[in-house]
Amino acid sequence: MHLHLLQHSPYHGPGRIADWLSSMGHSHTVFHLYDGETPPSLADGDALILLDGPMHVLDDAQHPWLKRERKLIARALDGNKPLLGIGLGARMMATELGATVGRGTFAEVGWHEVTLAPESPFDLPERFTAFMWHRDVFALPDEALPLGGSSGSPVQGFAWDAGRALGLLCHLEVTRAGVDALLAEGERPEGSEASPHAQPDEAILADDRRFDRLAPLLDRLLSQWMRSAPA
Repeated sequence: MHLHLLQHSPYHGPGRIADWLSSMGHSHTVFHLYDGETPPSLADGDALILLDGPMHVLDDAQHPWLKRERKLIARALDGNKPLLGIGLGARMMATELGATVGRGTFAEVGWHEVTLAPESPFDLPERFTAFMWHRDVFALPDEALPLGGSSGSPVQGFAWDAGRALGLLCHLEVTRAGVDALLAEGERPEGSEASPHAQPDEAILADDRRFDRLAPLLDRLLSQWMRSAPA
């Protein structure tokens, strides 16, 4: 399979996803929308991955390409190809599915525990720790099943259309190098300084083993998602 990855910021890259795709024999192309690259045609790829970004879903004035991307997402949801969104990508998917998207009560930054929802279709542990980097959140779209929630965000992800469309608020793809770059860039999610769910840099980077523990979780999730691809 050939996958298209849409990147919205130089600091929110594919992380481990690129290595996982290569290890599984899949090819991929990254489209740097923030740098003026045109979104791909759905016909040219077998699946679509929408990465995170610091902007709001409807921030068209500063980022006019968002409107084109939302149209692409709408066409993908109406089609039959697998679609995965992370962070901003998941919020854009939720918007196109009619769910409410907006500012959460608190920013979530750093490592936080996610509790799997009883009705979750995801093959993941009942509790696991994931990386968070957001203030904006989304409600569960109609006809979607939830991933689960954290203490700061009750909806951390969803599966729609039998898992073909998968949205994640949390991050399983990040690497130490990627988080180093994110922290060095310096622009944390809005409200981080006053949030009880936002950790300082030294706490985020205190244990590199947390990054390693994400790898099997990402593998399990991506494997499940890829099984939704048409034969």
